[in-house]
Amino acid sequence: MLGAASASAQSYPIKPIRIVTNEPGGGLDFALRVMTPALSSGLGQQVIVDNRGGAGGVIAADIVAKASPDGYTLLYYSNGIWTLPLLQKVPYDFVRDFTPVTLAASSPNILVVHPSLPVNSVAELIALAKAKPGTLNYASGGRGAPTHLAAELFKSMAGVDIVHIPYKGSGPALISLIGGHEQLMFTVAVGGLVHVKAGRLKPLAVTSAKPSALLPGLPTVAASGLPGYESVSIQGLFAPAKTPAAVVQRLQHQVVRVVARAEVKEKFFNAGTEVVGSTPAEFAAAVQADMTAMAKVIQAAGIRAD
Repeated sequence: MLGAASASAQSYPIKPIRIVTNEPGGGLDFALRVMTPALSSGLGQQVIVDNRGGAGGVIAADIVAKASPDGYTLLYYSNGIWTLPLLQKVPYDFVRDFTPVTLAASSPNILVVHPSLPVNSVAELIALAKAKPGTLNYASGGRGAPTHLAAELFKSMAGVDIVHIPYKGSGPALISLIGGHEQLMFTVAVGGLVHVKAGRLKPLAVTSAKPSALLPGLPTVAASGLPGYESVSIQGLFAPAKTPAAVVQRLQHQVVRVVARAEVKEKFFNAGTEVVGSTPAEFAAAVQADMTAMAKVIQAAGIRAD
C-alpha cells in the first residue's frame, strides 16, 4: 500500500486539477486566473477554476473537505474561510479537514477616514475617539467580515468606543463612508486605493506589520500609536486532509514558481496584492496565528455572523 501511494504521488498529476474558489470576478478568482495558465504548463495538466460563491465560502470549503485526498480537488481562499467557523456553525472542521499547501499572496487593509475628520494620524484618531466616546462610527463590509474584525481588533487594543455600522459588502460601506455617514473604515487595499488617490478618503495607516510597497510612505498602525497591531488578508491553496505529502510538495513548488514570475508579481501588485509563496508549514502557522487572534476578538466583542 505504501509503495502504491508513493508511485501515485510520483506520477501526479495524470488528469485535470480543479481549484474551487468563490464567485467569478472577485479577488480570489482574479488571482487564480492569473496563475492557472502557468500552473497548467508546469504541472502538465489543465488546471480548472471552479467558482462556487455563496454562504461566505462554506459551499466551496465543503466541496473540498469532502473530496478525495488525491490532489485533484483543491481550495483557494482567504481569511474568511477559517474565521467563519468562529462565527457560526459550518459543515467542515477547518483544522481537521484541510492541508495547507502555500500562502500565495497577502494584502494589508488601509485605515481610512472621511476627509472632514480633523485627524492626520492613528495617534490623533485614538485621542479623538477617547475624547468623544461613542460618537465616531466605522463602516464595514458586514458583521464578522474581515473589515469588521480589523476594526474590532483596533478598538480593543486602543481601548476606544467606536460604533459599528455594517453593510452588505465593502463596496456599499465605502460609498457610505465617502458620503460622510461614517467617519472611518478599515478597507482592503484594492478597494480603498482608488478613493484615496482621488482624495475622497484620507489614509492614516496600513494594517500590515511592516510598511507596504502598495502604499509607499504610509506608516503602519503598529508604528503610529498602536504597537503590535496587525491585520492582513492572506490567500492561498489548500488540499483535503490526508493528501500525500509528495503531492502537496509538488503543488507548493509549482505555485511558488508561478508567483515568482515578474509578470505575475506585476499583475498581483496592480490589483493591490503582494505575492508571497510560502512552505506548507509557514502557511499553517500563519493561519493558526490569525485564527487565534480573531477568536479572541470575536469572543470579546460577542460577534456573530449576519
